[in-house]
Amino acid sequence: MCNLYSNTTVPEAMRNVFQVQRRFDFLGNSEPLFSIFPGHAAPIVRLADGERRELAPSRFGFLLPQLSKRTGKPILPKSVANARMEKLQTSTFWRQSFQQRRCLVPASAFCETKGRRPAVHYWFGVTGDAGLEPFAFAGLWRKFSGRYRDEQSSFATHAIVTTTPNTLVREVHPARMPVILDASDHEAWLTGTPEEASALLRPFPAERMRVIASGAGMTSADFGREVPAPD
Repeated sequence: MCNLYSNTTVPEAMRNVFQVQRRFDFLGNSEPLFSIFPGHAAPIVRLADGERRELAPSRFGFLLPQLSKRTGKPILPKSVANARMEKLQTSTFWRQSFQQRRCLVPASAFCETKGRRPAVHYWFGVTGDAGLEPFAFAGLWRKFSGRYRDEQSSFATHAIVTTTPNTLVREVHPARMPVILDASDHEAWLTGTPEEASALLRPFPAERMRVIASGAGMTSADFGREVPAPD
């Protein structure tokens, strides 16, 4: 699964890579994000008015309401960060977003872990003619409105679609990997029919990826610095 990724691409470069006009960049003074866990804020590229692309802030993970087993009262919602490709059209939790609110999730690398005590973190990147390059996950987004951390809030949330792993990722995570979209497929993911979008849900070619770094406690793409996961 993908519950940790990074996005260190500067806004100007993101606008170029994802074909977003400057006036539709709503990120503000965006800083490099070396560790994006569920619950953290991060950029997405989505369609506004059904046609123009915009860079917008979002929180990683759809929010699933929860009740306390002890009191039966609402507690902090759970962040659900990954959407299995085979459930996109069958699960009521994902179906509407897949049909109406697909997005690109800009990234520089993603992390998977192997083993325990200690778990070893492996950071994967996408390579191009000039070396490592920014890329996008296939994402879904939806708006959350309600009580969150004792406040009435309204904000966008996003999740990353997962598929079966390629041969590189399988060595670390034998079951799943995030769907990485080829740049030529960005438009089809954003605007295509559900059937056209489903055809893009496949493992990214292993020969176009590599392990950037690995090590125990390497929870940040600012390699060598450990960052605790949020509560």
